[in-house]
Amino acid sequence: MSNVIDTFRLVGKMALITGGGRGIGKAISVALAEAGATIIIMDKDEVSARNAIYEIQGNGGSAFFLKGDVTSNKDVIEVVKQVVKQLGRIDVLVNDAGIVRNVKAEEMSWSDWFDVINVNLNGLFLMCQQVGRQMIKQKNGSIINISSMSANIVNWPQPQCSYNAAKAAVSHLTKSLAMEWAMHNIRVNAIAPGYISTELTKYGLTTEWGKTWIDLTPQKRVGTPEELGGLAVYLASEASSYVTGSIIVIDGGYSIV
Repeated sequence: MSNVIDTFRLVGKMALITGGGRGIGKAISVALAEAGATIIIMDKDEVSARNAIYEIQGNGGSAFFLKGDVTSNKDVIEVVKQVVKQLGRIDVLVNDAGIVRNVKAEEMSWSDWFDVINVNLNGLFLMCQQVGRQMIKQKNGSIINISSMSANIVNWPQPQCSYNAAKAAVSHLTKSLAMEWAMHNIRVNAIAPGYISTELTKYGLTTEWGKTWIDLTPQKRVGTPEELGGLAVYLASEASSYVTGSIIVIDGGYSIV
């Protein structure tokens, strides 16, 4: 019987992370690398992505960068093709790329609505579809989508109906893909963070919004990106071999209030 700790190890695994240059994506990239995975960061922001890669490599990990836009089917196809060509397989996909537009529903432009849905939902599906096709060939894989507690609750006081709608769709898409692909030994799960200190929350934390967020969170603080790393390692590894279709919330208790 294998040691429990050994089931968390990712040595020899190839992990593709979108939006892995900063925030939650970077923290997950670092965590997976520490567990032994080879990291491929797909990002539009080459500077932040390369900085994350240098940090991983500086700590003895293996990491590469491929520039790409998740909303471009052409980019997605090419990135997946390059990863398979260079590394032979994709064992883990983490869909972290995301944006938010805090605009009131009655004032929201079509562009604002479309941009949020396109990145957070359409881009995530394109990645799942292309990587899923490869994982079906491999007969193995783990996909980790970054959803949000916003899939289940309506945040207050900031307006963000497009973000909430997109994340609700991500959570249900996660369950749908888990059902369809279980026969191929592919697990699909999602992490649903609460308020985490990242670029997406940076503005809000400097306003009255941030005070309200903390007041409504039982732990009375926002989380850090690093606090999601352990769960990502678990979902990527054999330690979670019987876990699929799960949406796991990490929100300091916000959604239980």
